[in-house]
Amino acid sequence: MTRPTFRIGIDIGGTFTDIALVDDAGTVEIRKVASTPDDYSRGIANGLGALIGDLGIDPLAIGGIVHATTVATNTILEFKGALTGLITTAGFRDVLELRRLRIPVLYDLQYDKPPPLVPRRLRLEVRERLGPDGKVRVPLDEDDVVRAAERLRAECVEAVAISYLHAYANAAHEIRTEQILREVLGDDVYICRGSEILPEIREYERTSTAVVNAYVGPVIRNYADALSGRLAEIGITAPIEMMHSGGGIMRLAASVRRAASLVESGPAAGVIACARLVRGEGRGANIISFDMGGTTAKAALIENGEAARTDEYEVGAGINLSSKLVKGGGYPIKMPFIDVSEIGAGGGSLVSLDNLGRVTVGPESAGAMPGPVCYGRGGTRATLTDVFVTLGYINDVTLAGGSIRVDAEAGRAALRSQIADPLGQDLLATARGVLTLAVSTMTRAVKAVSTYRGRDPRDFTLVAFGGNGPVVAADIAAALGIRSIVVPLAAGVFSGFGLLRSDVEQEFVQPLLADAARLDAGRLPCLEAELRARAIAALAADGYDTTLAEFRFSADLRYFGQAYELNIAGDTQGGDIDALVEGFHREHERTYGHRSTEDPVQIVNVRMNVRVPTASKIAGFAPPPRFERRDRPVIFDREPVMTPVIGREMLGPTLRPGPFIIEDYDCTCVVPPTASARLDAVGNIEIEVNPR
Repeated sequence: MTRPTFRIGIDIGGTFTDIALVDDAGTVEIRKVASTPDDYSRGIANGLGALIGDLGIDPLAIGGIVHATTVATNTILEFKGALTGLITTAGFRDVLELRRLRIPVLYDLQYDKPPPLVPRRLRLEVRERLGPDGKVRVPLDEDDVVRAAERLRAECVEAVAISYLHAYANAAHEIRTEQILREVLGDDVYICRGSEILPEIREYERTSTAVVNAYVGPVIRNYADALSGRLAEIGITAPIEMMHSGGGIMRLAASVRRAASLVESGPAAGVIACARLVRGEGRGANIISFDMGGTTAKAALIENGEAARTDEYEVGAGINLSSKLVKGGGYPIKMPFIDVSEIGAGGGSLVSLDNLGRVTVGPESAGAMPGPVCYGRGGTRATLTDVFVTLGYINDVTLAGGSIRVDAEAGRAALRSQIADPLGQDLLATARGVLTLAVSTMTRAVKAVSTYRGRDPRDFTLVAFGGNGPVVAADIAAALGIRSIVVPLAAGVFSGFGLLRSDVEQEFVQPLLADAARLDAGRLPCLEAELRARAIAALAADGYDTTLAEFRFSADLRYFGQAYELNIAGDTQGGDIDALVEGFHREHERTYGHRSTEDPVQIVNVRMNVRVPTASKIAGFAPPPRFERRDRPVIFDREPVMTPVIGREMLGPTLRPGPFIIEDYDCTCVVPPTASARLDAVGNIEIEVNPR
């Protein structure tokens, strides 16, 4: 008899760690446990140990673990990365300082950009020079490299980024520099090359990406070691894979080498789950995903069943996004990303008064520890969760199936003393006002992926998930004129569930910089073959079955003189040049409103995206732990309304008018008086919001 095997998805959030386990039959078990910010791996091990103990699972029967984490993002946001050095071409020491001439707040003369992640004293120059064609103009001065290495060793740096001008066309100087650095600095210092991380034009973006990679690399490496060790202690030896920002998964060792690719690891998993939801259930293909957890609210656009993607992202600003209109607020990373807009507003967001007596919500969060006041873990500052408790939106006794005790009176007292009394306002009116402000803030994330991209949110269905997404979904939808909401099964652990629905995916790029009209017809098929071979070799080295691989060839094109490119898909043999150019003309007209019949077209890069299907079969969910539900008064407007509290299974296929509250083990869904809800054939909650 064959022993059953299990696959596990783990998503770490600022407040909770979500775990989803699937067996051979496709049955999913879910759990929520408190995150442990001092050592996130400890929370994972505790939660996994309890889960496999409850289910009587042999740790050796676990065949794989897929993980998403906010460690990389938090490292940058909190400036807690490694002490990093940069070695660059003589004359380009201050590229990180000069940046691009863009700022996110045009009329603020006092605006200060965030400081470079590498201080100037650790940005060292080396005499060498390559041309854009890759030819050596000034040979590498190895004595300069040795002196730079010794200087960095004296400064006790933990990481070094190497970024030479035009190294995308010829990596030889960077490769030799890395060899010398390893001889001088040893293996403990994390070293990465721009030509390996981002072999593309634009020295600022390439340098910034390499520096971000180096800055978070040691943190990710230490985290990976701790996680592997913790799991080994409880007998789990299965391979660990990580979700990267592009929505695919890769081996843990590969994620350490490309640490910057984990910046939007967790949010990407939820978007992938939404895309699978659309494709698997035949829903209208256009949705907006809305994921609200304990620290942030995140939104993404899914059109025709595919998540919007980008290769430009900035992290470190008040709102993380990829808008071409809002730049300069964070640190650019040029890698494949699921196009997610993220804003600092979650259940743990602190509610406070600023110097002018105005109410603010976030971006500072109470996190998992000490957490909201009502959790009774030592938190003293009012949070949005305390507002939810005060309004009656969430259970005032217990959460997560009884695993978290709630002290509702403590939460109300904090909100009263810190916000309501100083404003001279009634407690319930204050709570409702704070919620309105929070909703207004969170709609910015939705607008960033819809209105700001020329899409009308009223044409989309809102899919709400995360521990708090379904709590405020109806309010968000009403503010934006959205009529339809879907709350999927396991919404509170949907990102963890999304990890089980993800495939291995990587992208390989080769710069070209060629006039399309003068390019030899056989050049693209040759490049396609080279990229395919690189992809197969990389996947095989990581132990994947390359016979299942699916390949997608594309090219970045622009009119000569333009600063940015558009990515156009090619055919399976590398792309017919004329077809690529015509595809570029059409996309340029769709994106910018015009096309040129005179300007020559330049092919800047060619790309190969490779995917290996590994998504688990999902047949259904095991019954969650049982817990008691009780009706309670809820503030939807001004006066409390006694509101029924039901389980998801108590909904039927016919619309039930609000108000009522649906309490699941993993999240709470609020259906206000202005909405109605029903259950679809597979167990998702469908909410119709009535126009106001």
